[in-house]
Amino acid sequence: MKVQKAICISASNIIKNQKQSTSYHISMIIGEALSKKNISCEIIDLREFALMPCNGCGECCKCRTCGQDAEFNRIYEKAAGADYLFFASPCCAPIPAKLCMLLEKMEKMSSLYKRMEADGLPKCSGTLAGIISYGEVEREASKDQISTVLQEKLLRYKAMVNDIIADALCRMNMRTVPYNSKWNTGIALPVGEDRNGKEQSYDPGLIEQEIRQYVEVIVQTSKSLHAIC
Repeated sequence: MKVQKAICISASNIIKNQKQSTSYHISMIIGEALSKKNISCEIIDLREFALMPCNGCGECCKCRTCGQDAEFNRIYEKAAGADYLFFASPCCAPIPAKLCMLLEKMEKMSSLYKRMEADGLPKCSGTLAGIISYGEVEREASKDQISTVLQEKLLRYKAMVNDIIADALCRMNMRTVPYNSKWNTGIALPVGEDRNGKEQSYDPGLIEQEIRQYVEVIVQTSKSLHAIC
């Protein structure tokens, strides 16, 4: 039986306290949840990659990889071999620069494969994806009940981060798994980081539970799809 693999993209751009950053912490929770289901998970921290924006050089049309960015090629090859892709991203007008560069190039590579039909389906085609965004905590909100203001804020994070990532993935023929009917492009969490990169969480236990539940939804979706096939 094939061992399933997952890649989790940690998209925070805060250098301080790198391994303690919110996106890395979320990625660790995802990895632990997958491990219990015998699914391996590799965390790719974009801060460790010197990605370059696409400059339209056209080299990818010749060599089927980015001719200018070996760092991107490393990530893309890992993503191509994964059964699941997860994205943990802060909301920062709207997504971090390196994540934007990564998605831009992945989409271009996907479009390249689609144009060359003899090569078959593009890499990552059909891969299930999970998206988790997060933003600053509503400090005045009660821990017992998430306020209406906070809910509205989370929906803004969804629109600015989740929906944008999901749209890019859709163009690559990937499928973002909904959390439920309301959160159809993943989940948004009330977690933030102060200026020193220290995590500030609305309710750590509740947030971890929600991440684990979303991972469960994605894994069960995969099982259902395989059963249909």
